[in-house]
Amino acid sequence: MFDNYKFIAVDFFLTYVQIDTQSNPECHSHPSTEKQKDLSKLLVTQLLGIGIADAHTDEYGYVYATIPANTYKKVPVICFCSHVDTAPDCSGTNVKPILHKKYDGSDIILPDDAAQVITKEKYPYLKEHIGFDIITASGKTLLGADDKSGVAIIMDMANFLMNNADVKHGTIKLLFTPDEEIGAGTAKLDMKKLGADFAYTLDGGEAGTLEDETFSADGVTITVNGVIAHPGYGKNKLVNAIKIVGEIAAALPTTEWSPETTEKREGFVHPVQITGIAEKANISFIVRDFETTRLVEHEAKLKAIAEKVLASHPQATMAFEITEQYRNMKEILQHHPYITAYAEEAYKKTGLTVVKEPIRGGTDGSRLSFMGLPCPNIFTGMQAIHSKHEWIGVKDMEKAVEVLVTLVQIWEDKSV
Repeated sequence: MFDNYKFIAVDFFLTYVQIDTQSNPECHSHPSTEKQKDLSKLLVTQLLGIGIADAHTDEYGYVYATIPANTYKKVPVICFCSHVDTAPDCSGTNVKPILHKKYDGSDIILPDDAAQVITKEKYPYLKEHIGFDIITASGKTLLGADDKSGVAIIMDMANFLMNNADVKHGTIKLLFTPDEEIGAGTAKLDMKKLGADFAYTLDGGEAGTLEDETFSADGVTITVNGVIAHPGYGKNKLVNAIKIVGEIAAALPTTEWSPETTEKREGFVHPVQITGIAEKANISFIVRDFETTRLVEHEAKLKAIAEKVLASHPQATMAFEITEQYRNMKEILQHHPYITAYAEEAYKKTGLTVVKEPIRGGTDGSRLSFMGLPCPNIFTGMQAIHSKHEWIGVKDMEKAVEVLVTLVQIWEDKSV
């Protein structure tokens, strides 16, 4: 089926990563940065160019498009989704992608910062790409494979289907979202306009990985109110909220319960930001676990730690605020096992060994699943995400295109 097809995912990808789409967690507009719309507008132009007539973007930067069905069978409407924004963890400005042709297995010294070296020892998956093309950034920025690789793969799939009418499929919806990296990827999504029955995000790692389980997630903000006084006359009067917040951070366990000390199915509590002044300070946490009920246990433990610190400062007061962020998609997908099963079948038909593992994080699929659109996660090949060492193998992106085309055929074949 793909013998005479020239994959163009890599061409799309090399263009997309040069467009700065970094989202901003400090901004509460939608999207959080207007520059995300630059990529959204380009995607619409490209989709219209390959013949998808209804492609459009809205005021929030979402891109919606439909590949019409070419079968008379009644096939559920499937959506493929990726996000256009890149993480705020590392600069996404002036990304200079480098295509390393037929990677020879040696250490990769990134040219704009010789201290940035990508090695097989640190990233063993590189061994799977010796002799094949890989893409890195230049050393001063992230690459943006998370998740512009997913966008490029979906775009290549769309190009293939629009030019190969003999490949039968139902109605396919394409969705590109802003602000996924800051937890707002579905905040302004119009589910009625999307009109899909089921979905798949393209936001995963190594080829063959298939994810139908994520963390459940809450955010916690502890606000400490101190007592302000002139520091020159503060003896027995001043109660410094910044110092109390620091004591709370210092009181956290150091050998467990943190991202630095947990793996696999272990949850954690992670301080992510401290802000404030002597009179009033905040410490923000993310709370993660695969079992939603355990979030309450983690939060109770954190509150007890903070209350113990506050007990030594009777004049200070504390507020403890919990915000739900997302929930484990498995809670929904377990009621629709065929969605994941069809993806597994597509993997196997394209020669992949399926590796199912939970995501120690979340995707748009977490929220979509709880919004009525059950949504597992498919690989793209992205590696070392959110860092200057980020890289991706071209063959993984192309294999993902094959998987998507095969998957839509499976949905059509199993329908009546």
